[in-house]
Amino acid sequence: MPILRPLGSSPFVFFCDHASNHIPAELHDLGLPQSELARHIAWDIGAAGVTEALSEIFDAPAILCDTSRLVIDCNRHLNATDLIPEVSDATVIPGNLNLSKADREARANRWFRRYHDAVESVFLERGARGTSTIAISIHSMTPSLAGQSRPWQISLSSHLDRTLADPVLAYLRRPGDIAVGDNQPYDLNPEVDYSIPFHALRRKLPHLQVEFRQDEVQDAANQRRWAQRFAQALQMLTK
Repeated sequence: MPILRPLGSSPFVFFCDHASNHIPAELHDLGLPQSELARHIAWDIGAAGVTEALSEIFDAPAILCDTSRLVIDCNRHLNATDLIPEVSDATVIPGNLNLSKADREARANRWFRRYHDAVESVFLERGARGTSTIAISIHSMTPSLAGQSRPWQISLSSHLDRTLADPVLAYLRRPGDIAVGDNQPYDLNPEVDYSIPFHALRRKLPHLQVEFRQDEVQDAANQRRWAQRFAQALQMLTK
């Protein structure tokens, strides 16, 4: 499991639940053609590049899940109906149909728990050193879904604690040149989302979940550009 800069000096810890569209060989691409695995149903397009750039900018730890969300969605609870999706955005996933309880548990043990153990290892090590930590979860969203347009180029998802969300939103909106979403199209819902609730909320750590629109972060140059812009907003939190 890739962990970048595990002993990084920054208070930020970045993690990316849907960084990869990799399907382990034994799952035979889940019966899907490569054209489907390139789509957003398999991963958060551009999110890994943004995460890597933020890790470099801040000298911060970053953990990137190396297995497709179609194998198992690492931002869902283990009892969620869409943990291992049988259908995603109208695409049937043949390799996920009619899985036994043992099959599902095997996927959880091999890929879900391995990723979250890696994230936990960073948080536990920092806790042992008494290092302050701000948890940042990086995602990307499609420009539209089910006929609904997403005009927001970047969006923050929050729950009850707005301590970080409000100042970062204000900073991003201040120039007036981009569309910034607040809990649009997704909020941070502990009953749905797993990563921030498990790693940050239960520890009462400051946190943010961010979505970049995928057409904005399709290539390395734009991933870097958006990482730098988001980094500017985050930097004021540590001053």
